[in-house]
Amino acid sequence: MRALLAERGWLRDSYSSQHDERTESWLSDAAKWLGPQASDRESLARLVGLIFHYEPSEVLAAPEAHAVLLRKGAREVVRALASEALACETIDSDRFKEIVNALKKKVGHSGRGLFHPIRLALAGKVGEGELDRVIVLIDRAAAAPGLAPVKTIRTRILEFCAALD
Repeated sequence: MRALLAERGWLRDSYSSQHDERTESWLSDAAKWLGPQASDRESLARLVGLIFHYEPSEVLAAPEAHAVLLRKGAREVVRALASEALACETIDSDRFKEIVNALKKKVGHSGRGLFHPIRLALAGKVGEGELDRVIVLIDRAAAAPGLAPVKTIRTRILEFCAALD
């Protein structure tokens, strides 16, 4: 994982001489959670890249984004997600589960009707469970001093909603 991040410019140059616990923990968890989801090094790079590169205008320009957002209730899910995500400073695995459960109750959707808008808004892509792992790594990556800058969940949802309207 370290070599992949270094070659893509996602590991700060100064990090090689100054290891810190948050970055080491993030690197370990990213390898453990994303590695098994990738069939090869390039697919792993694409998954990790979702953490480091997020531009809502690019996300919304994709045909798959239009397909998701045209589904009944998708924008309602995004609005409810924004409300939940903005109510907390950071999102970890436990908080993500709480948000998903709160959204299920608020909007009455489950499965793809719930998860595709969430994944689109936060990971910038439509997909399956591997994107949930990406999402729970985002705020930790943003707080890890050894990693390149990462937009937090709060920033992502604000930018996504602004680009959506």
